[in-house]
Amino acid sequence: MKAIFEKRSENNPYTLLLLHGTGGDERDLLPIADMIDKEASVLSVRGNVLENGMPRFFRRLREGVFDEEDLVFRTKELNEFLDEAAKEHEFDRDKIIAVGYSNGANIAGSLLYHYKDALFGAALLHPMVPRRGIELPDLSGTPVFIGAGENDPICAPEETTELEKSLSQAGADVEVFWSTQGHQLTRDEIVNAATWYQKATKGE
Repeated sequence: MKAIFEKRSENNPYTLLLLHGTGGDERDLLPIADMIDKEASVLSVRGNVLENGMPRFFRRLREGVFDEEDLVFRTKELNEFLDEAAKEHEFDRDKIIAVGYSNGANIAGSLLYHYKDALFGAALLHPMVPRRGIELPDLSGTPVFIGAGENDPICAPEETTELEKSLSQAGADVEVFWSTQGHQLTRDEIVNAATWYQKATKGE
């Protein structure tokens, strides 16, 4: 997978896994990483799937309808990539915190749904429910932030509520931030994600 890795501080054990939205690339969320933690290492990945020339992390049948078979395959592919990247770049595999937007949030959510120890935590920005009808792994104590828009035309509020319930029932410690906006990222959302991150990593 095409990715950027930056080691930022020897004293910070965390790595931010940046996962862009549809049509983005591995540089899109770098400014957000700076807003969340300037000293955490960064692993920013480009999706392996193209939809009309636009990078994505997995295929979809149409807007809002995922290709589940491809989602499962791409989730496994990403999880294995994280294993390899941790060895190659010598960062702590157990201290990866995903920051994903839209399609990137969905693949991050899918990692949580399928693999117990894939992520230390995740900031899911405008995610949908990745899969239904499966049993989630034990996510006890896993910190998860969900950023949602009350007027999001792509991720309806019901999706957020269902996702929160599903992750919470699996044991995750879920915090939801609602804005009155649509599907776009907002500064307030990132500021709240940064506050959540401080609590998740430093107990503040």
